[in-house]
Amino acid sequence: MSDVDLRKIGVNVLKNVTSGESVELQSLWQDRSVVLFFLRRFGCQVCRWTATEVSKLKEDLSENGVALVGIGPEEAGLQEFQEGGYFKGDLYIDELKQCYRDLGFRRYNALSLVPAALGKKANAEGIQGNFSGDLLQSGGMLIVTKGGEKVLLHFVQDSPGDHVPLETIVQTLGIQAKVQPGKRPECNDDVCTR
Repeated sequence: MSDVDLRKIGVNVLKNVTSGESVELQSLWQDRSVVLFFLRRFGCQVCRWTATEVSKLKEDLSENGVALVGIGPEEAGLQEFQEGGYFKGDLYIDELKQCYRDLGFRRYNALSLVPAALGKKANAEGIQGNFSGDLLQSGGMLIVTKGGEKVLLHFVQDSPGDHVPLETIVQTLGIQAKVQPGKRPECNDDVCTR
């Protein structure tokens, strides 16, 4: 289903934001399946909404032996992101952005940010953003089975507002969830650069 080489990307090093410890990416799927959510940046309003949305699955994932991990490309905006409580899983930084490159999370050009997404919905839910960090970095999601046996999902954002719906995550893992997904974000011309 995916052409991701887990052996290649598995040796990429991430920094745990809580402990400061450096770990190889493959350690995150060594003992259990994992949902890896790659944020564009911590200050991104869309990423904050998506982090809040995917965090609704934390309990169901844990009950099914699946880890929820967020990965950012830099530390800019991290403290505000943590203080806002947007994400319920473990957080890491890919300081070299090697995972981002290896997984095809490209950099947008300035024009691709114009057809923004989310704005009104995120604002209505009280989620704000800022301009700190790399505004042009894209993100995505990778779901890997325990032991790195298989990639179940490799999602790359085409535009800043793209995200994997909760029902897709649940179906991909073959689990049940007790949560209801939020309303899909509405697009406007004001937000994805935030």
